[in-house]
Amino acid sequence: MASRREDLGSWLEGTPGGEGSGGSSRLGLPAAGPGSLAPVPRRLVGLVVDWVLSTAVATAFLSTHALMPLAVFAVSTLVLVATLGNTIGHRLVGLRVVRLQATARVGGAEPVPPPGLVPALVRTALLCLVIPAAIWDGSGRGMHDVAAGTAVVRR
Repeated sequence: MASRREDLGSWLEGTPGGEGSGGSSRLGLPAAGPGSLAPVPRRLVGLVVDWVLSTAVATAFLSTHALMPLAVFAVSTLVLVATLGNTIGHRLVGLRVVRLQATARVGGAEPVPPPGLVPALVRTALLCLVIPAAIWDGSGRGMHDVAAGTAVVRR
């Protein structure tokens, strides 16, 4: 029961993902440099790049359906995060998505594998709902990353 209260408290305390927030260390990630928790502005730039590209692809197919950019965004995010660990926007701003369990298992010397299909599916579905991605815990991860057991880190 105490762990449930600690989890609830982590959603309410601190500023998300700030350098001094201790979010990276709380997650077992380095405090700075490669592998540390990505700052929010950089994640937002990556998201905007992915959304613009998705809209461009939907427009190129002459789709007039209002949800087509969202569908392109969802499919590209799911496939790229599951297989490569990053989207085009993440790659451009130097970020990647990692599973926290895999990061803990793999030492600093070995590359961390991509999250895989199920975590990427959970993360993408919640990201497309927007609200879960806009709610952050005390370590700076969105609810979509918490539910998937992932984090966005610097490459």
